[in-house]
Amino acid sequence: MEQAEDLHVLEIRVNALCMALIQSRARSMEYANNGWLGAKLRHIANEAAELPGLKLLGKPVYLRMFRRPYHGGNSYFGRYSSYPEAKAATPPSLPSTYAYAGTSDMYRDQHQRIRVSDYPLVYWLTTLLAQGQRRIFDLGGHNGVSYYGFKRYLQYPADMQWLVHDVPDVVEAGREWAKEHDPERRLAFTNSRLDADGHEVLLTSGALQYLDFTLPELLRELPDPPTHVLVNLVPMHPTQGYFTLQNIGRAILPYRVSAIPEFTSAMEALGYEVKDKWHSAERYLRVPFEPSCRIDGYEGFYFRKKGTSVRAAATSDPTIQTDAAG
Repeated sequence: MEQAEDLHVLEIRVNALCMALIQSRARSMEYANNGWLGAKLRHIANEAAELPGLKLLGKPVYLRMFRRPYHGGNSYFGRYSSYPEAKAATPPSLPSTYAYAGTSDMYRDQHQRIRVSDYPLVYWLTTLLAQGQRRIFDLGGHNGVSYYGFKRYLQYPADMQWLVHDVPDVVEAGREWAKEHDPERRLAFTNSRLDADGHEVLLTSGALQYLDFTLPELLRELPDPPTHVLVNLVPMHPTQGYFTLQNIGRAILPYRVSAIPEFTSAMEALGYEVKDKWHSAERYLRVPFEPSCRIDGYEGFYFRKKGTSVRAAATSDPTIQTDAAG
């Protein structure tokens, strides 16, 4: 009898410890704006949430906190098989699209700097501009983040045209910003992804994961698709594709993770070949309670239409190693 009572007391203490660990995961989202402390708490709680017996207890607590707005990093929840399924799972507490999330002023800090993962793009754009490519379509380019950021490292030709596609609110804000910050008037904006037709270069950085269509689906729609396609900072899994939800603080969005073999095969079916690829540890992905969704880095590619020559003797460094959370 005493042994049974001791086991019962032990069970209560273990459950209390489990709940404390899970609640620390939830609280870490509130403390995220405290920098180092928030990052450490997220790491500890993420690891604790994967311990046997904690998932059943932790998911409801974590989900309750996940639905709230917060600042200082991104957080993730759930695994879904399609964009509509992920969209249907977004809570009503926050917007579920960039179009209504008040995001038009985001990323302006990147106008004066570039990320480590951007260097392959800078390399290949330098090459393509030197070859005479002048029309660039920036898919999901927000308010011109890449255009402004790369400007410090590239000498833009006077006749270059850079067209950014994004959601209407962001496009309008980008146009207003460009009136004062793009005196050369090389930058323009559009709401239609089909305006990529006829461009020589399609560039996309950190955007494919948010779209309700895939890049191959877009290229298939175009009568005259770009010859050169530069893809950067995209979460991809070695074998499986899935969706999750991402809380960016202002919105909770469906978040696409593509399978690398499926993505490259779809591009090859459209007549493209992989000329370069790179793996960046600048970002990684952890979905709590979904260990199979783990990604240790984001991917980048340079695709070119088969039969097109490129006068570049070197390739970019295929691996970029940093140590920062995404």
